[in-house]
Amino acid sequence: MKPLFYLVSALFLSGCGNSEPSANHAGLHFTDVTAQSGITMIVTNGNDPATHLLEVKGTGIALIDYDQDGDVDVFVPNGATISSPRNGPGCRLYENLGKLRFSDATTAAGLTFAGWGYGVAQGDFNGDGWPDLFVSCYGQNALLQNTGQGGFLDVTASAGISGDAWSTGAACGDIDGDGDLDLYVVNYCKLDAGLPSPMREFLGAAVFAGPMGLPKVADVLYENDGMGHFRDISETSGIRKRQAAWGLGAVILDFDEDGHQDIYVGNDSMASFLYHGNGDGNFEEIGIPCGVAFNEEGAGQATMGIAVADVDGNQLADLFTTNFMYDTNTLHLNQGNSFFEDRTMSYGLHTDSRPFLSWAAGFYDFDHDADEDLLFFNGHIYPREICLEQKWDYDQVPVLYQRTGNKFQRAEAGTAGKWLAQPHCDRTAAFGDLDGDGDIDIVVGERNGPIRVLRNDRDGGNWLIVRLQDLRKGHDRFGIGSKVVLESGDQVQSRWIASGTSFLAANELIAHFALPSNAQPANLNVTWSDGFKQKIKGVATNKVLTVTRN
Repeated sequence: MKPLFYLVSALFLSGCGNSEPSANHAGLHFTDVTAQSGITMIVTNGNDPATHLLEVKGTGIALIDYDQDGDVDVFVPNGATISSPRNGPGCRLYENLGKLRFSDATTAAGLTFAGWGYGVAQGDFNGDGWPDLFVSCYGQNALLQNTGQGGFLDVTASAGISGDAWSTGAACGDIDGDGDLDLYVVNYCKLDAGLPSPMREFLGAAVFAGPMGLPKVADVLYENDGMGHFRDISETSGIRKRQAAWGLGAVILDFDEDGHQDIYVGNDSMASFLYHGNGDGNFEEIGIPCGVAFNEEGAGQATMGIAVADVDGNQLADLFTTNFMYDTNTLHLNQGNSFFEDRTMSYGLHTDSRPFLSWAAGFYDFDHDADEDLLFFNGHIYPREICLEQKWDYDQVPVLYQRTGNKFQRAEAGTAGKWLAQPHCDRTAAFGDLDGDGDIDIVVGERNGPIRVLRNDRDGGNWLIVRLQDLRKGHDRFGIGSKVVLESGDQVQSRWIASGTSFLAANELIAHFALPSNAQPANLNVTWSDGFKQKIKGVATNKVLTVTRN
């Protein structure tokens, strides 16, 4: 999380922090339904006040249909404390009972993970048709295999997952085109929980240091043998040809649409990476010439949250990343031919981000008007007392943008719901259809605070949710890394089923669309992660469509 030393006037800060557009965002509304949801978990991530960098990142959330009953359940790996970093209060799994009601299924599922969990990725790692969980940790990472009988087994050691670093984000994808899920693990820095955190000065305040000044740790790339056993190919694949980095997140997608999966890595306080894949598990890092390493000012950023969408309608995957206070969040538009442009200002995404310290982010069509809106969550890292002294907000409100033509307009709590005006020290968020009504709901996690459930109360519009199902033996069942395009007349909408987006989170593995009520008949085009294409004509709306591959 890079503190960028921009000169920002008090007038600018007060103006940006309090400004609210007057546009009427009809149909864009959420309600906090945590109280009646049955999810009562309080996240643990260090002590308060935080005195150590380990205590400020938060822990992730996964929306995973672990029992394959058609609705999405909630998994939270949870964290730990400095005094007991390898033995925290433990993870939680909440089974979806329908109608936004959940029941704690942790014990029944045999889940005993109690490490200091940060990121979480989901995928069918052994090709048996059941989604598994990978948890990145401070210390030994964990691979939790779904038994298919309502539970999980810790298979970390037998699967070949090793190491004892501080891992943050993780993403899975088929990097070598053999049909199974490989795994990219993002590492941050070398830091001993048993030693006092080094200190530094930030804008006149004495705060814990990091990541600058701390040793970087190289990321790890694991190749899957198809049975859920992994081999470390970090050296032979080419990802170690770049320097080690302070990494926070990664996304595996075919960004240049050459039929091979690429890897974007968001690094903290330095250049981010883009590894171009050649399809056999080998990569070349091209972030600087491609334009995604820095922002338009040539600066490395915090690059905490990552969101993917086709913002400009050219059917290519664009990147939005969230950053530290006094810096802007950044929109890199994919121009094709492995080239990106920073178009943050032209889409109006610069002014509202500077006062905030931002984390999880997601592009989704929340209001069902056939374009994707943008939401990101915020919260400070330094203790409340320091924030108060420096007149920084420790708890911060979320920022929700409604897409309007070629701009994003900030929504108001008066129309979008009271939750939008309620400040929290948020970190992670996972997106999916929790109640089966066809719109996108949200589960949010804040540092040392409750898990919250936000119900989408969208008003009108037709919807379509697409699930992918690969029935071939030994293949990833859920189509991670695939592109799904919906065509209706001259309107084209592109979605990606991606691992690693948001922040430390695993979203529901779906492609979500909306169409106006007078839309022409729709056709669906699916490009699987290995480049195989399918077309479905005459797609009906207001349903969940499963596209199978045999």
